[in-house]
Amino acid sequence: MLLPVVVTLVALAVLLVGELREHRTTLRLAKPVASTGFVATALAAGALEGPYGRAVLAALVLSWVGDVCLLSRRQGWFLAGLVAFLLGHLAFGVAFAVHGVTAGWVTGLALALTLPAMLVRRWLAPYLPSAMRRPVDAYIVVISAMVAMAIAATIAGGTARIAIGAIMFYLSDLSVARDRYVRREASNRLWGLPLYYGAQLVLASTIAAA
Repeated sequence: MLLPVVVTLVALAVLLVGELREHRTTLRLAKPVASTGFVATALAAGALEGPYGRAVLAALVLSWVGDVCLLSRRQGWFLAGLVAFLLGHLAFGVAFAVHGVTAGWVTGLALALTLPAMLVRRWLAPYLPSAMRRPVDAYIVVISAMVAMAIAATIAGGTARIAIGAIMFYLSDLSVARDRYVRREASNRLWGLPLYYGAQLVLASTIAAA
């Protein structure tokens, strides 16, 4: 697993330099390479050997698609990326269910995550175009459910990396939301991208633990 992890980290470093310099060609080259690295990490961890690994792999591939879509600032491509990530979170949720969760914990955690979801939605409300309100609402619901499933899977005996990776992913998406709708600035990507790629590598590594 070491080689694809190194590839991801090196490509991430190049990606961050590209963000600082606002060099679009560097971004278009480095981002797909960094994302391919976490897919390769999952394969190296044995993703094809069981249902949990295959579900995580599907989620990572959908994330790869989302990353490529988000290279464009156009609304249509952003919506396509949002859908890809939404489906990716659903796939992660399936993976965590396959791993094993307790229904009571999932319900309780989902209720607990309702408050932060509402706070995020309220924060974004003044900035969202009307056409994006429902897609964003759906995304917030799905990612919150994914995090609830991840924590429940950890409580049920899974590695803590499942919950850690999911929470990192959730937090990284706040940087995307801020950059897209509230205020576009390099600082959003400088903390959001390492958190995102770290989350994907952590989640990919849970395949070996499973």
